[in-house]
Amino acid sequence: MGKKLVPKIILEGTRLTFKTEIAFALNEHPRIVGPRKYRYHSPLISGEWCALTNFPWGRGMINFEPQEEPLAMETYATWARLFELQRYYSWIVDRFHISTRAYQLQAYQRDYDFAWLEQRLLPLGFRLVFLNRTPESFASAREERLKVSGNPRQYDNLERFVDEQALMKRLVSESALPNLELDISDNDIPRAVDQIADWMEATGGLYLE
Repeated sequence: MGKKLVPKIILEGTRLTFKTEIAFALNEHPRIVGPRKYRYHSPLISGEWCALTNFPWGRGMINFEPQEEPLAMETYATWARLFELQRYYSWIVDRFHISTRAYQLQAYQRDYDFAWLEQRLLPLGFRLVFLNRTPESFASAREERLKVSGNPRQYDNLERFVDEQALMKRLVSESALPNLELDISDNDIPRAVDQIADWMEATGGLYLE
């Protein structure tokens, strides 16, 4: 029996960087989670879940309002504890604390210190992938997303994404987690997933000693 694959990947980036599509592809990639003869529910979670409000496209761990800060921080602490309790499993996270820092800085000029969170994630082998694209490539990504989006108005202002991407780039550079910056301007999801697998393998991110 070979070593157990237990990769832990946080995907960050602004909208239209295909994070969710890449997350699903990673969760079925044989070099990330092993060969599978049938599909099963391995963990794929998101900080973008709008679980703080009882209406669609509401608020969650990223876009919480100031009075919801204690609830959001407790949710982060709960996820951290769950990761610690189940350290020998794979976890793929579609947006997390970098997205929270970016949103809260833009919306409320409040910068949250997540050093405590990263210090708990580091021993578990978490790695950060920052997905980004050139400013001119956002338009083609929007065209693809509008084919399936249930909330197309959120993609009206592409300049907002360009600005947010610049902010997130700085925030990723401040992270203590090992990180990979990956350009998705060509919209080639299989290529991006293979590059992530290459990086995880090269940096020892697939196993936990």
